[in-house]
Amino acid sequence: MKFGATFSYKYALEMSVDPKECLKAALDDLGVRRLRLMSYWDLHEPKQGSYDFTELDWQVDMAEQSNCAVLLCLGLRQPRWPESHWPAWAKVLPDAEWQKALDDYITVVVNRYKGRKCILSYELENEALLKAFGLDGNYDRNRLKREFKLVKTLDPSRIVIMSTSDSGGFPLFGPKPDMYSYTIYRYFFRRGKYRHSVRPAWTYHLRAQIIYLFKRRKSFIHELQAEPWGPEGTSKLTVEEQFKSMNRERVQEAVAYVRRTQLLPADLWGLEWWYWLKTAQDMPEIWNDLKPIFAEE
Repeated sequence: MKFGATFSYKYALEMSVDPKECLKAALDDLGVRRLRLMSYWDLHEPKQGSYDFTELDWQVDMAEQSNCAVLLCLGLRQPRWPESHWPAWAKVLPDAEWQKALDDYITVVVNRYKGRKCILSYELENEALLKAFGLDGNYDRNRLKREFKLVKTLDPSRIVIMSTSDSGGFPLFGPKPDMYSYTIYRYFFRRGKYRHSVRPAWTYHLRAQIIYLFKRRKSFIHELQAEPWGPEGTSKLTVEEQFKSMNRERVQEAVAYVRRTQLLPADLWGLEWWYWLKTAQDMPEIWNDLKPIFAEE
């Protein structure tokens, strides 16, 4: 599919929508057939060595029943605030011990889901080296290399993606994944006011060409902003405030912009917000506008 969406169980709860109903609507009504899912460490290993995959199991089950491809995120750093999703017990361990525990957790996740046909790929450590956003990050490149090797050993048949960010730069050093991915955020609140990126779409395409020249790896857009970025979390903002950074017109603009990058597929960011607008605010316009986009092949 040309377009997919990210779904976060945690963020659905933050937006006060039923996670199962939200995902079901995304698959059955919105028509999403490419889905990025998270395997949050703190959610699925609340006590060391004690695993509970109840919430992720039903997400993968739903996707599989709908013939939807899944991009499964792995590792400590995964989408949604605070970006690094530590279990409380792991944060107090010495480096060598929590890193071993994380390796064990990644092993359990990959072994649990690698037999599922819907798993298209893995995304390892979302924006792993981005120090400018998130809390309690760890930026040990040697750890990332070890984790990449671990995932490829556990499931050599699937590609492993690693993401940069939309802040520029090139992946000069390892690990060298099977594909690279970007994020694109164009409307955001920073330093006391709303701002608009004027970066031309062609710059993303050029960056991908340079990466391919030196790394022989393709790039795509794994996170395209289609939700607000205001002075507080979206759930704390009025609809009027939310629409200052993202609205119906800007969602359409974002889709048009990403087409110009020529880096499809693109996974849209904001599913839980569109569903909240539709169900809690009786504003289904963005939801309905996206239906034909998710149908594109």
